[in-house]
Amino acid sequence: MTSQTRTKSRTKSRNAPAGPSPFAVAGAKLPPAKFTDPDVTAKGEPRASVPLVKMDTLWFNTGTLCNLACASCYIESSPTNDALIYIRQSDVAAYLDEIAETGLGTREIAFTGGEPFMNPEFLPMLEDTLERGFEALVLSNAMKPMRRHETALLALRAEHGDRLTIRVSLDHHTKRVHEAERGANSWDVAIDGLQWLSAHGFSIAVAGRMLPGESEADERAGYAALFAAEGIAVDATDPMRLVLFPEMDEDKDIAEITTACWSILDKDPAQIMCATSRMVVHRKGESAPRVAACTLIPYDPGFDLGDSLAQASEPVKLNHPHCARFCVLGGASCSA
Repeated sequence: MTSQTRTKSRTKSRNAPAGPSPFAVAGAKLPPAKFTDPDVTAKGEPRASVPLVKMDTLWFNTGTLCNLACASCYIESSPTNDALIYIRQSDVAAYLDEIAETGLGTREIAFTGGEPFMNPEFLPMLEDTLERGFEALVLSNAMKPMRRHETALLALRAEHGDRLTIRVSLDHHTKRVHEAERGANSWDVAIDGLQWLSAHGFSIAVAGRMLPGESEADERAGYAALFAAEGIAVDATDPMRLVLFPEMDEDKDIAEITTACWSILDKDPAQIMCATSRMVVHRKGESAPRVAACTLIPYDPGFDLGDSLAQASEPVKLNHPHCARFCVLGGASCSA
């Protein structure tokens, strides 16, 4: 079962949460027959796939090393997990060259981790991205690794303006829930980082998570009150500025996505993340970076699409629980 192939080398940092994640997905265990065949479901129905419509966003995972070890990090980032090693600036440049040479029309280059600002070559790759005219999105926890680069960030902001966006992970609008996920002493530092970005006019966004039992309206109202109280210039009503993600747990049961689901759910495959994006990763032990179909599934060999963007244009078969829970259903059902 390729969807269960993972590298587990994460250990806890000293401020890691002591208990289970407040965002844990409730439900029965995933039956072992599901998500085993890339072409058909456990019931024998044809599995859905998503074609690449356009490479609008190319993601780079800068490495899984992070200053935090969250309770339910989907990629298992931590201060010691280097399952995805630091990507090199020269490798990023080679993929940006391929975009230019092949006319892919990519609009946005996005960076995730781990914590991107821990990669010693991150600032040069970010600067190169912006100088080439791309929009750049950086996912960060806005803590000390980012703050060490304030002078460089201010220079990039002055030169490139809103083409640089920093999306800060703030798991909830309350300190209690955020620190239950991210560990003690993680809230105040993150808020301070957001305030610094806001005060200096950066284009910023916040990534939150849907807490079980809270509606989206409740979540947005809670964040709006927080932003107003803390002087953070983020519009909580704008889904591009406050991104609220559904939860993921590949061990919990979820419906498989069949070709019939598109009409049942009245959903277009072009709306799914892998229709417009790919992610470059450098797995430990591999000689060079590879292109993964999805930002959420970096280790599964079934989602490895080759070493070039040209090879990565094939359709993606939705053969993983994350495809269903996170991207397609988001709480919906395939039942007619």
